[in-house]
Formats: sequence, C-alpha cells, structure tokens
Amino acid sequence: QNMLEELLIHKPDDPIQYMINHLKQNNDDAPRICVLGPSASGKTTVAMWLCKHLDAIRVSQETLLFKEILALTKEAKAYKERKQKIPNALWANLIQERLSNVDCIKQGWILEGFPENQEQAWMLQSSGIIPRHVVVLYAPDTVLIERNSGKRLDPFTEEVYHTTFDWPSDPLVQRRLVKPEDLSEQEMSKKLLEYHRNFPGVFQIYQKVLKSINADQPSMDVLSQVLTYVQTRHRSAAPFTPRILFCGPPGSGKSLQAALITQKYGVVNICCGQLLKEAVAGKTKLGELVKPYIDNGYPVPDNLVMKILAERLNALDCMTNGWVLYGFPRDIEQGEQLQKSHIIPN
Repeated sequence: QNMLEELLIHKPDDPIQYMINHLKQNNDDAPRICVLGPSASGKTTVAMWLCKHLDAIRVSQETLLFKEILALTKEAKAYKERKQKIPNALWANLIQERLSNVDCIKQGWILEGFPENQEQAWMLQSSGIIPRHVVVLYAPDTVLIERNSGKRLDPFTEEVYHTTFDWPSDPLVQRRLVKPEDLSEQEMSKKLLEYHRNFPGVFQIYQKVLKSINADQPSMDVLSQVLTYVQTRHRSAAPFTPRILFCGPPGSGKSLQAALITQKYGVVNICCGQLLKEAVAGKTKLGELVKPYIDNGYPVPDNLVMKILAERLNALDCMTNGWVLYGFPRDIEQGEQLQKSHIIPN
C-alpha cells in the first residue's frame, strides 16, 4: 500500500526500478507519526518518549533549525532572526529534506508540532509525507496557560519539566533547568486562539488516522494511550475476502455466531459435520466412502474430511465471498492438515 502511494505521488519514469529501489531501502513498518496539540500540551514529552520507545527519529522546529545542517536551514534561521514568520512552503521543504534522509527512512519518524495548519498539511501530503498515525493532545486553555508558566527546559537533554507537575528528582538536573524564552500569559492566549482557528483544517485532512488524547491527566496515562494507538494498524481499503474459523467447546455458540456473521457479511457458512452429511446424502464418490463411518458412529478419517472440505472451500462462492468454518479442526493434526492444504484463515 505504501509503495502504491509513493508511485502515485512521485510518478517515476521507470516504475519497475522505482519499486525495486523502494523495496531495497524502505522499511514499511517504520513509524510515521505526527504529534500535534496546542502549546504546553506535552508534545515534546510525548514525542521524545515515543522516540526512545520505538527507536525513531524526532523532528521538530528546534531540531530542524538548531540541530540539523540542511540546505534550507540558513534561510529559515534568517526569518527567525528577523522575528518574521517562516513561510509554510519553507517549513514543508525543510521537513521533506530531513525525512528523506536514510535514518528517517529506516527507523521511522515522529514529527512534533507539524503540520500547524491546513496549507502545511497539503504541502506535506503533496511531497509524499503521509503519517500513519496522528496524535492530537488537548486540554482546557486555563490548564495550558497554567502549565506554560511553570515550564522548565533541560538544555542538555532537551527534556521538558514543570515546577508543579513534573519536577526532576536529580539535583544536578534541577540546577541546570532553565525557563524557556516562552510566552507571557497574553501571548500564550494569542497562540491558543491561532491554534483553535487552524486545527479544524488539519483535522479534516487527517481525520481517518487521527486520535485525540486528553493531556490533562497523569503523564504515564497519556503516554500509555498514545503508545497503544500508534501500535495499532489501520484497516486497509483494499478488497478483502474473509476466511474465518470459529473454535470453542460444545455449546459455546459457534453455530449461532457463524450464522450471524453470514447474515451480516454475506460469507458462506460451513459446518464440517453438516458438510459430511450433505456429501453422504448427495451420494458423491467421497460421500460413499464416508457413509459407513457415519452409519456406524465412527469418526471419519481426517484425509477424507480434508478432501471434502478443500473441495467446498475452493468452490467459487467461497473464493469470492469468503467463508466462516466451524467444527474443524478439532486438534493440532487437523490444524496442520488445513495449513498443508493451503486453507489458511485470516
């Protein structure tokens, strides 16, 4: 899916060679995460924690301007020094340049605080930067303003602390904490207003991969919810043929659940016992072989069951609509035979 997205975006002259190169260098399982939210919502804390946990590369305004030596860094810094707003296009190009480096391709990336508005989001998408997960932290404005006043920064590790909520226990760390050149309450309110104005546009673009998480709770709860979300896989829009297997002891409701699933999704309902009876009633060749066992109350040999089952599951309706099977396998040997016949539930 990722390779198809890249092909559609980049439209290479030689698509076959492009796909070969993609498979050689890309790690499609690498995280591609955006962490968004208003000032003081905890984006840096979450992004840094995710980087440690997932061994990914953190990319933020600070890292792009002060840690990286990129072609466009000088131009962006010049805007900053003149206290002018850095244009959206310049941010998008900086991000694209950084994320195309080998470390981001191999290890994945956590983009902190980007995109800030819909225009940036469109620019990132059009250059092929499409996050798999977007985490949005939120909290009441009054909480964020209070948090902002107690924010302290460790210049050595770049970790963020707070005088009330998250004070470090190490005296060495305590001594080197500095108050960031941050915002007065008035400026903070202005920033929050701008965030609330821009966010709906960003939400519109990423709503299918976005999860909002309340940042006004203990930090470990926030981090746990974020991690749970970024480790989920989104459902693919690709066509999908369900092959469902129900296991469980007698009376656990297998046949009822299978009937309900058949009714709802239009898959073929297959009960192994019923299938054998139908083979006998239909007087098929296999049915004739099965009949003496059923008449005498003996278990039907696995090889015969497998032949009847494989024939049914490979029929056109099962191949097209998918199937739900119960009553087989009942033990490991039968399960292994199912695998060997390439009947693999998904």
